[in-house]
Amino acid sequence: MIELRRGTERGHAMHGWLESHHSFSFADYYDPAHMGFSALRVINEDRIQPGTGFGTHGHRDMGIISYVLEGALGHKDSMGTGSTIVPGDVQRMSAGRGVQHSERNHDQTGVTHFLQIWIEPNVRGIAPGYEQKHFDAASKRGRLRLVASPDGAQGSVVIHQDVRIYAGLFDGAERAQQALAPGRNAYVHLVRGKLTVNGTPLAGGDALKASGIAELILEKGAGAEVLLFDLP
Repeated sequence: MIELRRGTERGHAMHGWLESHHSFSFADYYDPAHMGFSALRVINEDRIQPGTGFGTHGHRDMGIISYVLEGALGHKDSMGTGSTIVPGDVQRMSAGRGVQHSERNHDQTGVTHFLQIWIEPNVRGIAPGYEQKHFDAASKRGRLRLVASPDGAQGSVVIHQDVRIYAGLFDGAERAQQALAPGRNAYVHLVRGKLTVNGTPLAGGDALKASGIAELILEKGAGAEVLLFDLP
């Protein structure tokens, strides 16, 4: 089964300093039909205005991934981590038994555009942790590059769940095939551009849920940047 959800159907919030599109129920956006998919709980597409951001706030027992598309995201947390996340970076913060952090756009002129992704962990009450790695465009060009996994395979960041996240860039004749093991689910989120997945054309913000499918075929890209989640 493949289910398409257009990006225009997502929740939308405008807070002045922040514009956000919610793929799943989040904050004031509630939709019982879209509470998450398998272990994937949140995909928020956020745009933070210059010199603003999320003040210090807390999380626990959640795997949080930041994926920056434009600009830079300043991060500080109660573990003592301070970093700047730029396009190509994948940041993973395991909230564990509790962590405080802030995220800000320190640029006074440009907007920071990024995805905030939450993965439900398969362990709770662990010590919080942080990891950040860079994956250049060449490693994602015309292929699916593993960027997050349970075991850090291929230099990916480690998440505490049986989930693998792939990132890819596709144009023209570039094509990728991704096999899915029996009983696995997949979620394809087209970050931007255009792409066809198993014959279904997608535009930026669109997503596909896939269950009981043996293989996904990604092709006919035009400026396409995509994330593929292999889920339990």
